[in-house]
Amino acid sequence: MKAIIVDDEKHVRDAIKLLVRWGDFGIDQVLEAQDGLDAVRQIEEHRPRLIFTDMMMPVKSGMELMEWLQSQYPSGKTIVISGHDEFELVRHAVQYGGIDYILKPIDHEQLAAAVEKAVSAIRREESERRLQQARNIEMNQLKPVYWDKILSNLLTEPKLYSQHAKALDAEFGLGPSVKECRIAILSLDTMSLSFKDKFMADYELLFFSLTNICNELLSARATGGPRQGIAYRYWNSDSEAILLLYGGLDQTPALLERIREGIRDTFRSCFDIGVSRVHPFPEGLAAAYLEARQVLRRRNLLIREKRTLIAGPGASAPGSRQLSFTDYADPIRLSVQSGSEEQIRRAVAAWFADVRKLDYIDMEQLEHWWHEYNVVRSRWLAELFEGDGLRGEEEHNAPFVVPLDEEGFLSLDRWEQQLVRSLSELSRLLLSHQRQDSNVIFEIAKFIQNHYHQDITLQEIANHFYLSREYISRKFKQEFHVNLSDYISGIRIDKAKLLLLNPNLRISQIAAMVGYDDEKYFSKVFKKTVGVSPNEYRKVNQP
Repeated sequence: MKAIIVDDEKHVRDAIKLLVRWGDFGIDQVLEAQDGLDAVRQIEEHRPRLIFTDMMMPVKSGMELMEWLQSQYPSGKTIVISGHDEFELVRHAVQYGGIDYILKPIDHEQLAAAVEKAVSAIRREESERRLQQARNIEMNQLKPVYWDKILSNLLTEPKLYSQHAKALDAEFGLGPSVKECRIAILSLDTMSLSFKDKFMADYELLFFSLTNICNELLSARATGGPRQGIAYRYWNSDSEAILLLYGGLDQTPALLERIREGIRDTFRSCFDIGVSRVHPFPEGLAAAYLEARQVLRRRNLLIREKRTLIAGPGASAPGSRQLSFTDYADPIRLSVQSGSEEQIRRAVAAWFADVRKLDYIDMEQLEHWWHEYNVVRSRWLAELFEGDGLRGEEEHNAPFVVPLDEEGFLSLDRWEQQLVRSLSELSRLLLSHQRQDSNVIFEIAKFIQNHYHQDITLQEIANHFYLSREYISRKFKQEFHVNLSDYISGIRIDKAKLLLLNPNLRISQIAAMVGYDDEKYFSKVFKKTVGVSPNEYRKVNQP
C-alpha cells in the first residue's frame, strides 16, 4: 500500500514520516508533495490509498485537493493535518470525506489512531470489493446455467413459459410476438474421438464453447436483424445441445449451415443436426423436440457424412428390424462356455457378417440389439452361474454408446472387437468362478474335518464363509456327491471307529469326542451307518 504526505513545510512532512510506523499498517512506500497541484500529479501516477494533507498551501490548497479527490479519486482516504482550527476548514474536511482532522503540533497517539482508522476503512472496502467481484463472477457463471435449465424445462413443460415470459422477452426477445418455433438438436453422440478427447475432462467447457458459437451466429449482430434463436445445453441429456429457433424460420437450412461452418472452422469437427418442422410456440415445444430427436435417432449411421436432417415426409426411414441378435445367441453362449477366445471370435464374426450386409442401421436398431444382448446375457449369468451371479460383475444396463472410429462414424469393426473382449472376459470370469466354487467347497470340507467334534450347523458354516445355505448345499453335493449332513456324519463315524479301538474309552466319552452329546443317538447313527452297534464293532475289532 502507498501513502502520500502533502504539505508545503518539509519539517511537517518529515515529522509525519517519523511518527507513523508504516510497516505495521502494510504501507511500503511514502510519497511527498509540496502543494495540491504536485499531489494531484503524483496521485494520478502512483495511486496512493492514504493521503495526508495540510489545508492552507500555495498553488492548490488542501480544500481544493479534497474536492478533487472526492470527484476523481474517491477510493483514497484523507487525513487532514492543519495548523488552523477554523470551523469552516473542519466542516469542509468532513464534507469531502476526511477521516480525521489533526491539529499541529501533531500528537503521536492521535496520528496513529487516525492512520489505524483510515487503513481499516481501506481494508474493509477492499474486502467488500473482492466479495462483490466474487459475487459478480458467480452470478455471471450461474446465469447461463439458470437459463439453460429454464429453457430445458420448457421442452417438457411448455406451460412454464408464462412464468418466465417477461424475463425471456427481456433477455432473448422471446416475447408474446413469437408465435412459431423450430427445435434443432446438435447431437454429440457421434463426435470425433479427437474432439471427445479434447474435452474429456470438461464437458461443461464443451457445451459452453458450442453454445457460444451458435448464440453468436443467432444474435441480431450476426443476422443484421432480430435475434433468430437461442442455443443452450439440454440438461435432460448428456449428448444434446438445443437450438430454439423463432426468427426467420423459412431460412432455417441456411442458418444451420452457417452454424455448421462456424463450428467446423473453430473445432475442425462437425456434428449431425436434427431439425423439427415449424410448431406453435410455446405449446408445440415438446412435439418439436421429439420430432427433431426422432429424425436424429432414425438417421442412417452407415452414411459417412455429418448432415442436417430436417423432419418431414421421407426425411428418414426406419432401419430394418428383421435381423435379431437373439437368433445368434446360442452359438455365442457355447463359445463362452468353451473358454476359447478363438471360438468366441468365430461365433461373433458370424453375427457381424450378417450385420455388414445391411444397408441401413440407425440408433433405434443399435439400441434394440443392445437390449437383446443384455437380455440374453442376463439369462446366461443366471444359467452359467446357477443363480449366484457375479459379485462385482459390471452392470450392462447402461445406455448404448455408439462404437465410433476416429472421425466419429459408426465402426462395426470396433463394435465387433468390443463384443469379443466383453465375451472373452465373461468366459474368463466363468472359469474363475468355477475354480473358486471348487476351492471354497474344499475349504468348507477342511473346516468340517477340523471342527467335526463341535456342534456345527449348516447356518454356522454359511455365516463363517459368507455364503448362503442353499449355495453351500448345492455346491457341496455337486463336488462330493453327498449331502453336507451325511458328510459330517461320515467323518464323525470314521473318527469313532478309531477311538473304539481304545478299550479304556467309554462309549459315552467317544460319543462326546466326535460331536454327539447323546450316547443313545450316537449309537443309533453308528449302527445305521456301520451296520453294527459301537459295542459290537469294538468286540469284533478288539486286538
